[in-house]
Amino acid sequence: MTKKGAKRKNAEKGAKSKAVPLADLLRVPVGGPVDLSSADSDDSGGSYDAAGTPGGPADKAAGLKDTARMGEHLADLQERLWAASTAGDGRRLLLVLQGMDTSGKGGTVKHVIGLFNPSGCRISAFKAPTPEERKHDFLWRIRRALPHPGEIGIFDRSHYEDVLIARVRELAPHREINDRYTQINRFEKSLADDGVTVVKCFLHISYDQQRRRLLERLDNPDKYWKFNPGDIEERALWPAYQQAYEIALARCSTPAAPWYLIPADRKWYRNWAISRLLLEHLTALDPQYPKADFDVEACRERLLSTD
Repeated sequence: MTKKGAKRKNAEKGAKSKAVPLADLLRVPVGGPVDLSSADSDDSGGSYDAAGTPGGPADKAAGLKDTARMGEHLADLQERLWAASTAGDGRRLLLVLQGMDTSGKGGTVKHVIGLFNPSGCRISAFKAPTPEERKHDFLWRIRRALPHPGEIGIFDRSHYEDVLIARVRELAPHREINDRYTQINRFEKSLADDGVTVVKCFLHISYDQQRRRLLERLDNPDKYWKFNPGDIEERALWPAYQQAYEIALARCSTPAAPWYLIPADRKWYRNWAISRLLLEHLTALDPQYPKADFDVEACRERLLSTD
């Protein structure tokens, strides 16, 4: 094939990928299988390459520009979602962020959720359960943190910790952990039935990239607060965590609440992709400003007649 022909083919391929919703490119197939050790340089979708940019802009500069551009649209949709709730629309959106340490959960909250009005967001970060939380089933604390109608909820880690670290560290019997996948699917289906749009994003970072980011924290005194020596111990369990994620992604990617696999080695792409997914989902919801429940013209006349 000539260079000109190859260039045309690549351009056509890029045009086609842009026409396909990003959700379709990044959605984990229902039932799997999921192999996080695989890498596909094609970038046409379905790639599990942590450094890939499926469906994304041409480069970092274009990605940053497009992410900023999406901010205005996201803010408008968020306001409409909140306004609709004042008229009884119970819909809301829940963004679930999962991934290994340094995969960018905090960065996503900062750079993507920062595009929204914070007063309409409910952010929850789930760490090890407290003694009070341990008295209840593993979904108890999750239910308490769900977004209210009109809100956008963000989970920095989530109920999936109870089938991830719990599986790797053997914090619960194997049979109990297996039962949790079914409980999670039922729980998320009930959320969808109740008007909650669940957007679950697995931030897929590579083993080498995680090491680089951990070293960056050690090289910068201003980043010491972000470093936890325990991260090194968890890193030693990388294969077990990858397997735990593969199982969770395969068993809990459902029509009601699919998983989206976000290549996270490139921070700009991670932020762009999650912004795009949120834009697609909120656009599909198409929340509307409520119509006036009062006589607009009568109120206008009253105001104009006052001194």
